[in-house]
Amino acid sequence: MSNFRPMRRHRQQLSQEESISILERATSGTLALLGDDDYPYAVPVSFVYHKGCLYFHSAVEGHKIDAVRKHAKASFCVIDQDEVHGGLYTTFFRSVIAFGHISIIEEADEKLAAARLLGNRYNPHQDEALQKEIEKGLHRMLMLRMEIEHLTGKEAIELKRGI
Repeated sequence: MSNFRPMRRHRQQLSQEESISILERATSGTLALLGDDDYPYAVPVSFVYHKGCLYFHSAVEGHKIDAVRKHAKASFCVIDQDEVHGGLYTTFFRSVIAFGHISIIEEADEKLAAARLLGNRYNPHQDEALQKEIEKGLHRMLMLRMEIEHLTGKEAIELKRGI
């Protein structure tokens, strides 16, 4: 297991519960991988958080999948708030960064369960429509699981102070 550096501005650090809450309500984030020629590759994606893991869907081939196959370490960032206060020369922000290992889900039942989690996240209470979509497209997509090893949330000091 890696040693992750502590947050420099620890007074701005969110609790694990607050960080998870952001993951549960956010609708998208940026997945960062090691891409071609070892250049960072950051891609905006839809996701779902479930029991310490993040789940994503993907086409069966492409830059993202090549990067996942090459190197399992990844990070994922969600911005919960981004409010520019020009007169104060600052931004009131709240964000979360997760670090962990990402992999392609190979087992069919787990892949199906992950697809259902993601589908229900964005289309709740649409079981019949989701089932049809899964039957139509599951064979043309991959599901990815990122096991979170380290999670940190941070917010602007002004938000912490309630300004």
